[in-house]
Amino acid sequence: MNQVKVRRADLLAKVRTNRDAHRDLFLKAQEGYRKLVIEELDRMLADAKAGLPIRRSVTLTEPSNHVKDYDRVITMLEMSVDDTVTLDAQDFDRYVMDNWDWSRFALATNTAYAAKVPQAPGKWRETEQ
Repeated sequence: MNQVKVRRADLLAKVRTNRDAHRDLFLKAQEGYRKLVIEELDRMLADAKAGLPIRRSVTLTEPSNHVKDYDRVITMLEMSVDDTVTLDAQDFDRYVMDNWDWSRFALATNTAYAAKVPQAPGKWRETEQ
């Protein structure tokens, strides 16, 4: 099967659910990332104060934020005048199965950082990527 017709309202609900899950994980990852960056900067400062060689860069990969990808699809679905939408296999994989081209990397990176966050995470502002 290469195409499927779906109810726009059902697809919209699914994409919103996927977006919310991605955003929640990103925000937790961002908090874990900040924690690790601060620890690294503290080590660098301590080394500089101790007269050790000074490192001037932090080499941690930033968390992946793809909320805009979801928002584009959501806006398109909200503006559509059709009650049904035809998806090809690739779009179905992205929008319904939540398997985007960037998914594997984003999930691995964000999950690793989110694991560094305590159970009661603080509130961090979402940043653009």
